[in-house]
Amino acid sequence: MKLPHRRSTLAALLGAASSAVAQRGGADNQARPGDPQDDVKLPNGKSQRDEILKAERDKNVKDAAELVDLAQQLQQDIEKNDVFVFSLAELKKMDDIEKLVKKIRSRVRHY
Repeated sequence: MKLPHRRSTLAALLGAASSAVAQRGGADNQARPGDPQDDVKLPNGKSQRDEILKAERDKNVKDAAELVDLAQQLQQDIEKNDVFVFSLAELKKMDDIEKLVKKIRSRVRHY
């Protein structure tokens, strides 16, 4: 017998992760007049701010892929398990998922 709240918990974790990655738009991506970071150019001629944002986006994509992988593993573990208690491995995966979501969220808020 499976509990419906397990699926809703997993769905909530995946939803939080995807919304954290999707929130990258908005006014922070537009150039702000007078912002000293906009004027800094790297030796190759590219904007330092653009390069930092690109690197953080790449980290977010990598972390989101890892997040999806962990969530799928957790879902499979929960579906296989027919007892009503989570194993230590499942709890560790949940902690890892939470850490990844916080990392992504902190980078998104930094923009």
